[in-house]
Amino acid sequence: MFTLFQSSLWFRQIVNWLVTAGSVFLCLLVLPARIQGMELLGISPNWLLIWVVAWSLKRTAFQGALAGIVLGLIQDGMTAAEPTHVLSLAIVGILTARMQKQRYIREDFISVALIVFGMAVVGETITAIQYSFMGNHNLSEIWSDHQRIALSSAILSSLWAPVVYYPLNRWWERINLMEQA
Repeated sequence: MFTLFQSSLWFRQIVNWLVTAGSVFLCLLVLPARIQGMELLGISPNWLLIWVVAWSLKRTAFQGALAGIVLGLIQDGMTAAEPTHVLSLAIVGILTARMQKQRYIREDFISVALIVFGMAVVGETITAIQYSFMGNHNLSEIWSDHQRIALSSAILSSLWAPVVYYPLNRWWERINLMEQA
């Protein structure tokens, strides 16, 4: 009986959507948590950025942007809407998807961690630029804080990236193999 459900396409698609939505939900739950040992200079990992990178590595730029927009809107709903997280996560999704993966990615933890490190710096820089345009903060404070925030976020996010990437990537590969069979 289980083999019948396992082999049907609609069942695999539903389970795939549930795993994807469940992983986003877990990242959203961990996002506001301040767990001891997971902070560096008061900054915690950017779980949604890690998820967008993990998603976008094997997708098109449109799919990466769409994931960034949706998760950015959700994060804006959980936090302040200004500066928006939509812009930074969408750009991260596009840039990650547009990378020449066959040249840079060897599907190991180090490659993914380096990509997340770079994208965290990009995302935090976009946020700092938005703060600069808002005009209600001192520019020298914004950019001195940016260095601390970007580096802390990049280090922590890149260290935790394999925790999100590896199980999701294995799941998505397994589903793709089942669909090809």
